[in-house]
Amino acid sequence: MISWRLEVFEVLGSTSDHCIARAKAGAAEGLAILAHQQSAGRGSRGRQWQSPPGNLNLSVLLRPSLPASESSIFPLLAGIAVADAICAFLPAQAAPMLKWPNDVLLDQGKLAGILIDAAPNATNLEWLVIGIGINLAHAPEIPARRTSTLQAHGGEATPEAAAQIVLHYLGFWLEHLGSSGAASVLDAWQQRAHPIGTCLTVQTGGLAVTGRYAGLSPEGELLLNVEDRIERFHTGETLLGKRF
Repeated sequence: MISWRLEVFEVLGSTSDHCIARAKAGAAEGLAILAHQQSAGRGSRGRQWQSPPGNLNLSVLLRPSLPASESSIFPLLAGIAVADAICAFLPAQAAPMLKWPNDVLLDQGKLAGILIDAAPNATNLEWLVIGIGINLAHAPEIPARRTSTLQAHGGEATPEAAAQIVLHYLGFWLEHLGSSGAASVLDAWQQRAHPIGTCLTVQTGGLAVTGRYAGLSPEGELLLNVEDRIERFHTGETLLGKRF
């Protein structure tokens, strides 16, 4: 199990940028950076991640002994860990749902997002930083997207308490990856995701493709049934339902 070293800051530009700088300076695996506010938080696809006080802004440093080609498992693994951590603060009847590749939803509103930064070397990943944002108390607006908060669904957690539980489950699932392999992580992700057959639209490369969710490939790619043919996506933004 990883021995986490949590450092807490009142304000940072970006927890992931801070973690990356520490990684480049030689920091050991297990560094975790929590900021109560970010002035330049980063989301997926170059978007700004809004970081009002009261939400979780956490980034962690890993140095996995894996080829860069296998790094696609980490956003899925982190999603499982975040979903499991969120469950620890929710009433029993509320359950988060995972949406490929890096979103955690609650009542179909975005509750959390995950951002991966990595540096490959000649053979393996030199370092990998997982950035995690969870709307604990506030739901920043995202154009054309529903957002949600833990608090609105009966859950209460301080950023520090949420960080500790997230780190616990991250450690658990990283150990599980090492002992049981990527296939078991993919299976766990699918158990927490939208059902097979769910209508999804994937936006990638300026195109929008709508089909039915058909599971994940062994590499963690999204499989979409589009007019009775299976298409694979290794990147893109996924939206529930049709988008025209």
